Amino acid sequence: MKMDSATIACIGVGNIGRAWAISFARGGCDVRLYDNDSGNLERSLKHIAASLRDLAEAGLIDDPALIERRITMVSDLKDAVSGCTYIQECIVENLGVKQKLFEELDILCSPETIIASSSSEFMASQLIARVKNEARVLVAHPFNPPYLIPLVEIAGHSATSDDVIMRTRVLLESIGMSPVVVRKEIKAFLLNRLQAAVVAEALHLVGEGYCSATDLDRAMSEGLGLRWAFMGPFQTGHLNASGGYRDYMRDDSYGGTFRRMIGDLDINSDWHYSLPEAISTEMEQKIPINEIADGQRWRDKRLMALLKHKASERDYGGD
Repeated sequence: MKMDSATIACIGVGNIGRAWAISFARGGCDVRLYDNDSGNLERSLKHIAASLRDLAEAGLIDDPALIERRITMVSDLKDAVSGCTYIQECIVENLGVKQKLFEELDILCSPETIIASSSSEFMASQLIARVKNEARVLVAHPFNPPYLIPLVEIAGHSATSDDVIMRTRVLLESIGMSPVVVRKEIKAFLLNRLQAAVVAEALHLVGEGYCSATDLDRAMSEGLGLRWAFMGPFQTGHLNASGGYRDYMRDDSYGGTFRRMIGDLDINSDWHYSLPEAISTEMEQKIPINEIADGQRWRDKRLMALLKHKASERDYGGD
C-alpha cells in the first residue's frame, strides 16, 4: 500500500481526527473527513488550515495549500468510505458507540478496506462485537497530535490478519509515521503503560514531599527527557556501559541497582484529591488556565523545532 494510491477516510473530526487528516494528506493521500455534525466539519477545516500554516512557518512542510486541497469534507458516511483503502476511526471514547460504527463500516466499505481505531482505551477485540469481517480490524493508536508525534501503536486482536498488520505498517511508514506493533493485546497498549508508571512514581515523590511538582517536571525535561527524545531506555543502558547492555545490567553493576530501586517504587498507592489540586495550583502559577491555548501552541512549536532537529540526524546504527 503506497501513499500515492491510498484514499483515507477519517471518521470524527475532533483534535485527533483533524491531526490524522493532516498526517495522511501531508504524506500524499487523498483524505475524506466525515462527522455527523456538519458544524464540526466546517470548524475542522479552519483548524487544519491554521495548523498547516504553523507547520510551514516551522519549515516542516513546503506547500500547505496543496496539502489542504487533498482534504475533502464528506457529509454522508457511505460516500466517505466508498472505495477507501483505509479508515481511521476517531470518534468519542464510548465502546457502544464505537461498536455500532464498526458494524456500519463493516457493511459499507469493501472487504479489502482496513478499519482502524484511534482508541486509547479499548482493545481491538472489544470493537468487533458486531463485525463479520474481523480480520481487517485493528487499533492504530496515535499520540496527540500525530502530525507532530509520529509514533503509532498498531494493535490487532487474535483474528487480525498478518497482511492487515503489514499493510497498515507500510501505509503509516509511507506517510512519515513511526509505527510499532503490539504483538499481544494488552490494556492501554505500550506507551500509556510506560507513562502511567512514571506518573505514578511522580505523584508519589511529590505527594510525599520529596520535591515540588515544578522540580519533578524539570528532572524529566532537563534529565531523562533529553536522552529519551532520541533513544529509549534499552539503548540508553547499552551506551552507558563500555560492555553494552549485558554489562550494564549485571547484578554487580546497574542491574542490581535497578532491582533494588524497582522494589522500592510506590506505583500502586492511590492519591488523595488534594494532591492533584495542589499540583494544579503550582502549575497555574506558571501557566494560568486562561493561557492554556497559548501554552498548547507553544508546546506544538517546540515539538516542531525538535522534529526538525531530529530529521537532520538519522538514528545511530553503526557505519
